[in-house]
Amino acid sequence: MTRRMVLTLACSVLMLSACGFQLRGQQDYAFKRLYVAGGSPAASARLTRMVQGGSDTVVVTSLANSDATLTIGEGRGVSTLTLNSLGVVEEYQMNLSMTYSLVGKDGTVLIPPSVISLNRAMTYSDQYSQAKAAEADILYADMENDAIDQLTRRLSIVRSLHPAPGQEVPAVAPRAPLPPPPL
Repeated sequence: MTRRMVLTLACSVLMLSACGFQLRGQQDYAFKRLYVAGGSPAASARLTRMVQGGSDTVVVTSLANSDATLTIGEGRGVSTLTLNSLGVVEEYQMNLSMTYSLVGKDGTVLIPPSVISLNRAMTYSDQYSQAKAAEADILYADMENDAIDQLTRRLSIVRSLHPAPGQEVPAVAPRAPLPPPPL
């Protein structure tokens, strides 16, 4: 390698380390066998891949074999974001709300019912209705992936299957409606 290439590589490494970039790494969950109840098949599959691929925890198919049970619920919605001067919809806001809770095998609430809320803006035109339907599916899949990523980080906060008083994980809920995203 030339001196210039070595210098470029060294500068790149320094810039990445200076910005705080860090690989996701291994998670250390308090539970070693997790049962997932509810959620869409795609969300369950992604959660299973992320938990099993990034930790020593295994997602089991039997409630009797689990250390903890994760219950997931999902809601989707669409609202009008903008109208043109003729009253025709120009943009929609796609909303996804994922509710979840984590309970230990003995019934101990490890994470109380909590919510992850996401939204995306999508332009709309009647001319391209089929393409916009496909775009909406892609946006929902993206939001679902984002919610699962947040959920796996949230699961890592649980430090014990029997938390001491005052050491419980607090519930998380959106405090105000989310503002429309910028385009």
